[in-house]
Amino acid sequence: MTGADRSDEICARVVEAHRWARPLQIRGSGSRGFLGRALSAEVMDVGAHSGILEWEPSELVLRARAGTPLQEIEHALAGQRQMLGFEPPRWAAGSTLGGAIATGLSGPRRPYVGAARDFVLGVGCVDGRGQRLAFGGRVIKNVAGYDVSRLMCGAHGTLGVLLDVALRLLPMPECGISVARECEPVQAVALMNHAATQPLPLAGAAWDAGLLRFRLEGAESAVRQAARQLGGELEPTLDWWQQLRDHGLPFFAGARRLWRVALPPTAAPLALGADELIDWGGAQRWLAGDVDGVLVRARAAQLGGHATLWRGAAPGEEPFHPLDPSMLELQRQLKCSFDPLRVLNPGRMYREI
Repeated sequence: MTGADRSDEICARVVEAHRWARPLQIRGSGSRGFLGRALSAEVMDVGAHSGILEWEPSELVLRARAGTPLQEIEHALAGQRQMLGFEPPRWAAGSTLGGAIATGLSGPRRPYVGAARDFVLGVGCVDGRGQRLAFGGRVIKNVAGYDVSRLMCGAHGTLGVLLDVALRLLPMPECGISVARECEPVQAVALMNHAATQPLPLAGAAWDAGLLRFRLEGAESAVRQAARQLGGELEPTLDWWQQLRDHGLPFFAGARRLWRVALPPTAAPLALGADELIDWGGAQRWLAGDVDGVLVRARAAQLGGHATLWRGAAPGEEPFHPLDPSMLELQRQLKCSFDPLRVLNPGRMYREI
């Protein structure tokens, strides 16, 4: 369809970088460039490698080049009442599919339909030697067992330069509504977890600034019955959920240090003296404010989770939660297999890889 094929140029650029062991920093639109450790490497712009390649509405499958803007894909899908079920955050108009998959981030619907990696059917990529590789399939029935393509989801470009991604789609729901009620965070966590045990058409559960919200999606009769069961005030639009997805809420504004903490959904509120937003039915917590990183990570580990410093890292401060030695060694081996000379985004996630 629309767009341009830049795969030959990308391969040639990586081959040259490998020849001279010259590190490259992969960049699409740059909207996710703040994530991870800062790099000192030559920028390789891959944003022009874009366009929807295949789309089978009847099969709920789409394949697009990595530089394709999410906005373009979602606009096309909306015409057939289809969507990217994992709701990749769109922090800028040009945010790309490749960036969404490379960072592996998902929106508020994630606990109820799956993470970004669960929607990836296959990928085409270039490894650190400049070799073009393909993993997975292009239709759901061809994907079985553990798929190497899922390694690319959340690898932040350290294993390969994404060329194209095949995704499973979801139909848009017939009806979607949001209900809100006032409560404290401890009560909010309890109510979220109770709701998750009920046969409710949940598509989001989050707490912010004293309000617990549930998003409900599905057949209109089922959605409205669930809203009555949950109680609370019916909100006029779903705009709040879009702002949550794209970090447009007041909670995310400004330059305060921001932490993303992954926890078991039943874990208590972190209560570390910072503002807290609870998402994913309790499994994702955001902390905004001046709170000590050692304390955040110790508390997260105590509760069975891990913490990522999203924004506001001091010089030398590591953004990602430290890995245990065995996991770090596994990561090193993977990096060596795909990129032996550490050409692609070296050190983006951890200094050693």
